[in-house]
Amino acid sequence: MIISTQFTIDEPVKADICLDDEQRVVFMEVIEESLRVSQRTHLFNWLQAGFQYLLPHEVMIYGVKSTETDEYDFGYFTSSRYFDENRFNEVIDRENGLVTQALKVWQRTALPVFVTNHLPASDYGNYSVLNIAQSELKASELGDFVAHGFGDNHTRISTFVIFARLSKQLNNNHARILELIMPHLHCGLIRVTSNRTNLIHTNKVSKKITGRESEILQWVHMGKTNWEISSILSISPLTVKNHVQNILRKLDVQNRSQAAVKAAKLGLVKVLK
Repeated sequence: MIISTQFTIDEPVKADICLDDEQRVVFMEVIEESLRVSQRTHLFNWLQAGFQYLLPHEVMIYGVKSTETDEYDFGYFTSSRYFDENRFNEVIDRENGLVTQALKVWQRTALPVFVTNHLPASDYGNYSVLNIAQSELKASELGDFVAHGFGDNHTRISTFVIFARLSKQLNNNHARILELIMPHLHCGLIRVTSNRTNLIHTNKVSKKITGRESEILQWVHMGKTNWEISSILSISPLTVKNHVQNILRKLDVQNRSQAAVKAAKLGLVKVLK
């Protein structure tokens, strides 16, 4: 394995790695569309539109890490029948996976990383080269790929992405485009994973609340008192009170008003107009 990094901070960007006029137009459209990415399906559709013109690929792997965890949580998109769940698990292996190796290079250099066996390691100035045996790249079903990230150990949330099974040979333009697009991709990934985290949290809370508590929570949300709820459900006010206390504890709130608001946000009650 050969790793080479060459760059000069004061070196001007070369003309051949600047975007041409058509690429600039598409880039601005891609950036505008990125603002609407908030769900995983949005992200997939965004990657299949103008993004493909700028960085044509068949496989995209992404990782997100917060300050609360030491490791990246990875996911992937693919339009190739050759790259499946087994290949994905192999390349993100935390010891020797290709994605892990590329991640380590990026963490050390903060530059886009080209993973290939074809590029001379000393010929490039604005990205790092991780030289991997062609047989290993072929076995992974990724082929040559490019990787980059956003954030570091001091950033609340860091992201890392790779684009593989590229339709064009790796070149300077790949690095330039990835540098320009990464801040916007980072924001999109945060929104997507944040919604997923909220959904998981909602599912966990809803599983904790029993059927009777859910029923009482609905009446609490409608502004009913314990006595009124007890009359409606034909149970004692004390039983209602105990259920309400359990609900407050499970929702981690202090009072009925907070419970009603949080339940509505989590979709645990029907909001009547």
